[in-house]
Amino acid sequence: MPNDPRQAPVPAGQHPLALRHAVDLAPFNTFALPARARTLVEVRDVATVRGALAARDALPWPWLVLGGGSNVVLTGDFPGLVLQVRITGRERLADDDNAIRVRAGGGENWHAFVQWTLANGWPGLENLALIPGTVGAAPIQNIGAYGLELSERFESLRAISLEDGREREFSRDQCRFGYRDSVFKRGERGRWLITSVTFRLPRPWRPVTRYAELERELAARGLGDPQPRDVADAVIAIRRRKLPDPADLGNAGSFFKNPVVAAPTLGRLLEQWPALPHYPQADGRFKIAAGWLIDQCGWKGRSVGAVGCHAQQALVLVNHGGARGEDVVRVARAVAEDVRRRFGVELEAEPTFI
Repeated sequence: MPNDPRQAPVPAGQHPLALRHAVDLAPFNTFALPARARTLVEVRDVATVRGALAARDALPWPWLVLGGGSNVVLTGDFPGLVLQVRITGRERLADDDNAIRVRAGGGENWHAFVQWTLANGWPGLENLALIPGTVGAAPIQNIGAYGLELSERFESLRAISLEDGREREFSRDQCRFGYRDSVFKRGERGRWLITSVTFRLPRPWRPVTRYAELERELAARGLGDPQPRDVADAVIAIRRRKLPDPADLGNAGSFFKNPVVAAPTLGRLLEQWPALPHYPQADGRFKIAAGWLIDQCGWKGRSVGAVGCHAQQALVLVNHGGARGEDVVRVARAVAEDVRRRFGVELEAEPTFI
C-alpha cells in the first residue's frame, strides 16, 4: 500500500507512534454507530501530536480529533487518521478572593471531573453533572444544562495546532462562545486539539436554580437552601429520568438545538400554540423548546427502523440496535422537516456529522 503508515518514517528524537489500523469506532461513539477508522492513535501527550505531524508525509489523509464520541454522528468509515484524546490530569491552581481555578486534561471524563471538584469542596459546575463526553470537547460545544453554560465558568484552554504543532492559549473571548457553539465549530474547526481546560469557579458560591425543572426537583426534595451536592444530585436525578444512558441505548444526548427566534415570530407561534415553552434572551429574542415542537409533530416515542425519538424526551434520537449513520441522518431530516412544515421553524442539529 502506498504511504502505509506502518512504514512511516519518524525523524530522530520524535515521539514514536503506536498506530492501530482498521479500528472499529463503535465503542468510541455514544450512538454506537458502526464505522472504522483507517488508522487511530491515542494522544496521551503533546509529543504524540508532534510525532504525527513529523510523519505527515506518510499520513496525508484527513485527520479527525475524537474525544468521548458523545457529540458525533459517524455516517461511514473514516478514511484517515483518528487522534483519540487521552490526555489526563487534574489540578487546583492559584486562587483569589473571587474564584477557585482548576485545570483538567482534555481527555478527562467530564462527569468524573465535575464529581472531583465537588468532592474537594470546589463547587460551580454542579449544574453540568452527568453530561457525557470529555473535558476537551466541552468548550467546543459550549455544553450547558439546567440554567448554566460552560462559558460562564471558563477561563482559558490550551490547544496544539494540527497544522504546525505550535501550542496556544485561548481566552474566553477568543473562543467566541455562543449557544452550543464556539470558534472551534466555525473558523477554527478541525485545526486544533485541546490539551487542557482551566475553569474559574466563583466564590462565594451561590446556587444556580433558575431553571424551572431544577427548582421543582429541589422543592420536591424539601431543599429551600440547597448545597452544591444537593444541586448535583437533583440534576443527576432529572437527567436519569429523562435521558437514556448511552451504555444502554445509543444516543448523543439532545440532538437538536432549541431554536432562537425574533419576537414577531414568537408572537405568531403563540397565537396558534399558546402553550409553547419560550424563554427570553439577552438580545431580545426568545429561545423555544425544540422538544415540545417535535412532540407536537408526533415523534416522541416514534421510531423508523432502528432509530427513533426517545419515549421520555423527544429531543433525543436513539439507536435501538443495529442503526447506521445514514439511518440517523434520515430520521433527523424527517423530524426537522415535520417541524418546519408545521411551525415554520428550522431545527439545527447539535452533533457533528462525520
